[in-house]
Amino acid sequence: MNKSISRQIVLAARPHGKPQLTDFRLEETAIPTPSAGQLLLEVEYLSLDPYMRGRMDDRKSYAKPLQLGDVMTGETVARVIASQRPDYAVGDLVLAKTGWRTHALSDGSGLSRVDPAGVPVSTRLGVLGMPGFTAYCGLRLIGKPQPAETVVVAAASGPVGSLVGQLAKIAGARAVGIAGGPEKCAYVKHELRFDAAIDHRAIDFPAQLAAACPDGIDVYFENVGGAIWQAVLPLLNNFARVPVCGLIAQYNGPGPGDGSDRLPATMREILSKSLTLRGFIYYDFAEKHYSEFLREVGAGIADGRIRYREDIVDGLEKAPEAFIGMLDGKNFGKVVVRVKA
Repeated sequence: MNKSISRQIVLAARPHGKPQLTDFRLEETAIPTPSAGQLLLEVEYLSLDPYMRGRMDDRKSYAKPLQLGDVMTGETVARVIASQRPDYAVGDLVLAKTGWRTHALSDGSGLSRVDPAGVPVSTRLGVLGMPGFTAYCGLRLIGKPQPAETVVVAAASGPVGSLVGQLAKIAGARAVGIAGGPEKCAYVKHELRFDAAIDHRAIDFPAQLAAACPDGIDVYFENVGGAIWQAVLPLLNNFARVPVCGLIAQYNGPGPGDGSDRLPATMREILSKSLTLRGFIYYDFAEKHYSEFLREVGAGIADGRIRYREDIVDGLEKAPEAFIGMLDGKNFGKVVVRVKA
C-alpha cells in the first residue's frame, strides 16, 4: 500500500432495508498536511456501532444524517503523526471522531488523550468507551437496580449488554441476559457470570424468559426492541424501570409481525404498572459522570470483576462487511476495525 495515500469509506447510496456493500465506497486521497493549529492523525482502531445505521438514512434524528459522499461517521483511536499545536506531540494517542478513514486533520477540539498503559487502547472504543458508558449511565442513573431485583438485558454478549449485566451483579441484583445462539449464551452465563442466559432464537423464547424471571422484571435495559420487547413487556413488575438506548431490531425498517398495532397495549401496561421508560443518549450524562465511569469500570477490569470481549477485524476495507454482519448479530463482542496493523 502506498504510504502517501489516505483511504476513506464514504456513503455511496442510502440503504433500503439492510445495508449492502454497494452502499459504501472506498476512496483514496493524498494524505493532508496540517497547517497552523492543526494535527495530522493516523487512525489505529475504528469503532463500529449500531447507531451508524441511522446516520445513513435521510431522516430527522438526534444527530444530523450523512449526505451522499460523506465519510462514514465513527469514533477512533488515532496517533498524532504531525503537530502544529504545542499541546500535542508526535506519538500522542487520542480518542477522535475521524470517521471511517486512515488519516484526518484535527484542530484539537473534541479530542481526549488515551493512556496506552494498563489495558489495550482499543478498550476506549468499547468497555471503557461510548458503549461502556452507555451501559453505565443507563443502568446506574435510570435503571437504579436494588439488591435482589431482576435486571434483564438483550444483546447480552455485546459491549453494552455485557457490562449492564455485570454492573447489575455488582449492585447485588439478578442478571438475566438475552443473546443469539448457544455459544453466546454460554459466554454470558459462564464467562460473564450472569444468573441466566436465554437464546432469543428459541421457539419458546417467551416461555424460557418467563421461567428465568419467576419474580418478574424490575429493570429492562432496552437496546433491541421488536419481538424481545414484546416478550419482556408482560413480565415487567410494578414500578419497573426501562432505560432505552437503542432499537437495533428496527434500524433496517419494520421487522416481521402480524400487522397489529401494539401501542395501545403497551401504553396500558405503562399506565397500569406505573412503568418508567426513558430514552437517552450517552452524552446526556457525560459531563458529570464520565470520569467516575472510567475510574469504576477501569478498576473492575483491573481486579477481574468486569470482563469484556472484542471482535477485531483487520483492514479498513473490511469495515462495511463487518458493519453489515454486526447488524445481523454475526459479531461476538465489541466490533473494532484495526486500521493500522
